[in-house]
Amino acid sequence: MPTTNDETITQVVKAFQSLGVDEQLALFWFIYKEMGDSITPAAPQASTVSPDIAEGLFNQIKEKSQEEQLQFQRDLINKADTEYTRMYGSMSDTTKLLVWYRLAQGMDSGTIIPMPPNYELSSEAKQVLEQIKGLEFEQQITTLRDYVSPMGAEPAGGAEV
Repeated sequence: MPTTNDETITQVVKAFQSLGVDEQLALFWFIYKEMGDSITPAAPQASTVSPDIAEGLFNQIKEKSQEEQLQFQRDLINKADTEYTRMYGSMSDTTKLLVWYRLAQGMDSGTIIPMPPNYELSSEAKQVLEQIKGLEFEQQITTLRDYVSPMGAEPAGGAEV
């Protein structure tokens, strides 16, 4: 039933958003580590231009210091108004998801600030992770897309890429 699915997704997104900023970042990392292989084929399903746009923003962020990389991620969640969060805000929801996927890949490869060693999720974040893992694949993608969609700042011209 679509209504039940929509309500479930909305509840999971709200639970995700109710966590502290750094806990949201950590949860995103754990989602990538536990489900990255299944999300991989879905992440680039946007239009043919989206991967290039996501890659362009990722490449700019990876050139920054680790502190600036972390601040960028926090700024996205906090909807701070910066040049980079406006770039992100101009992207389609699927492209935004791809940016986060690339950030997680960068953390994995060491080009983006890594998770602190031995980091443990709070019990609240673990609950959200279990909820997401319990969803069907399409619901997982929709949940993550709905979660990343409102992040960033409004683009100057209101255009979406």
